[in-house]
Amino acid sequence: MRYRLYHLLLIWLMLAGAGLAQGPARLMTEWGAKVTPENAWREYPRPQMVRERWQNLNGHWDYAILPKTAPAPGAFDGRILVPFAVESALSGVGKALQPDQRLWYRRSFEVPAAWRGERVLLHFGAVDYESAIWINGGLAGSHLGGFDPFTIDITAWLREGINELLVGVTDPSDAGEQPRGKQQLKPQGIWYTPVSGIWQTVWLEPVPQAAYLAEVRLTPDVDAGGLRVVGLTNEALADDTLAVRFTASSGGKSVATTIVRINREGFLAIPQARLWSPDDPFLYDLKAELVRVKNPWPPQPPAQAGQQGPPNPPRRRFGQTERDLYARAEVEGAPLDAAGSYFGMRKISIGPGTVAGQPAMLLNGKPVFQHGPLDQGWWPDGLHTPPSDEAMKWEISWLRSAGFNMLRKHIKVEPARYYYHCDRLGMLVWQDMPSGFNKAQRNGTADEGEPIRLATSREQHELELRRMMGRLHNAPSIVVWVVFNEGWGQYESPAVARWVKSIDPSRVVNADSGWLDMNVGELFDIHTYQPTPLEPAPKADRAIVVGEYGGVGWPITDHLWNPSMRNWGYQTYQNREDYLKALRHKVEAIASMKRRLGLSAAVYTQTTDVEGEVNGLMTYDRRVVKVEPAQMREMNGPLTGSK
Repeated sequence: MRYRLYHLLLIWLMLAGAGLAQGPARLMTEWGAKVTPENAWREYPRPQMVRERWQNLNGHWDYAILPKTAPAPGAFDGRILVPFAVESALSGVGKALQPDQRLWYRRSFEVPAAWRGERVLLHFGAVDYESAIWINGGLAGSHLGGFDPFTIDITAWLREGINELLVGVTDPSDAGEQPRGKQQLKPQGIWYTPVSGIWQTVWLEPVPQAAYLAEVRLTPDVDAGGLRVVGLTNEALADDTLAVRFTASSGGKSVATTIVRINREGFLAIPQARLWSPDDPFLYDLKAELVRVKNPWPPQPPAQAGQQGPPNPPRRRFGQTERDLYARAEVEGAPLDAAGSYFGMRKISIGPGTVAGQPAMLLNGKPVFQHGPLDQGWWPDGLHTPPSDEAMKWEISWLRSAGFNMLRKHIKVEPARYYYHCDRLGMLVWQDMPSGFNKAQRNGTADEGEPIRLATSREQHELELRRMMGRLHNAPSIVVWVVFNEGWGQYESPAVARWVKSIDPSRVVNADSGWLDMNVGELFDIHTYQPTPLEPAPKADRAIVVGEYGGVGWPITDHLWNPSMRNWGYQTYQNREDYLKALRHKVEAIASMKRRLGLSAAVYTQTTDVEGEVNGLMTYDRRVVKVEPAQMREMNGPLTGSK
């Protein structure tokens, strides 16, 4: 307790010196108050691909902030708590990184003796925005992108004993056009405090020196009765004796197994599959093993003297012929590498709904109304980084207890464990692509076309969009990709939406949420913050949804980020009675749309207050709940069937 009080006092003093003491120093979640360098994010960070051996590098690092043109520092400014962004209270720094500055990190580590002779991978959950990594003075790698995990093989740079890790980070925040979400150097209104530097777990992992499993891709195919599986090694190999053995299990008992050549797609039949849904979020366990097999291809006879043309008929690869051969292959010896994972069998699609002529969103072939909050994913103490895994899990569990079956993760990508909790708790997720744009080119709802983005800006957006879809592909909870939100960087919507759908046909694509509709994608999405929500027009070719509504505000004294700023909601009330009356009115309007219009989904703004916004279902510090779960669950009854 004494340490925690000291830690909070230190944070306040640092933030006061940085001019940020208002809000962050006084507004702390109960989980943030428990954070120490010893317990900061100790959980295994990648639930979809688990190996037994790893080393967590979270904790205190040295840090320095210098001009971006300056060389690496000889001396450092102090200590920073990783994985919390430098602007956050929990980092212990609380300073804003400017576009003309570089943030430096340094720490030492020692590779366990048991890892000798293996490759060592250095993983970063996320670093915002551009980073370079040195090991023992050698440039080991770099990365551009603020929301996606990346990995560097640092084996060649390691030495016996103590090793030095140095990281340099720059971040333009809203001075650039890169994907950034709601970050703004001068936060106000719906724009929040910037996030810079390391903001997710940093960790080491040993893998085999030769080939190892680099990626496992899982796609449920309910119609075909199984799971499409891909096991990718760290590089493409022409070795026909390397394969991946996939084994699905439930309750410790094997359900199905198959063998697939490396870097190919196979099919794992799941007999009488138990389907995943919010009401029954059942997950199968999966083990992927890199194995050596006896080459299943029949030997080819040598060419005969005088033979014309190819000596032998060509092998038919990348299809059913090869899949059948490897499914019967004989495994030789022990696995070379292995990783644990999981999957859920579910199907999301568009089809006939409850109102004739109006298509609807279907889950496992049936109309399931999706209702949930716009979830910003911001915390007063950690900003982008939740104070703990427990805090994330509590919040998702609270939303489920309140009768919500969906949330829209708003222009932010969460740590991988967030989606694991959604998978496990049965929370459907609409995943937004974090926006990035030049404010001078923001388009309006009455415009006749979309802005044209610079080639470099467009390319970076598409690169990070592709990364997001790839890294989150295995999560059964994610059912919708939201490509653009409210004209924030919107461009070439028809082309981008079709591209997203072609990459991942297993999910629904929401091309333009709530702004300039380009008649593309699978959802027609409006945003409405009027006291009585407006209704979307019927569409014969798309499901209709309300992508944002609500915004009922209630500022609560002693739980405001900054009492001296404007604390606002789209409609603001000053007591619980008026707040609940307005909330109920809006939810009942949505229930009417569901019944009369065949509305498929609605997103309520929002889970929590965020900085100057007070339209949350609870305060920013999560200490005051404005509507009890039982009350919210009763309101949700006509929408999600909660009781």
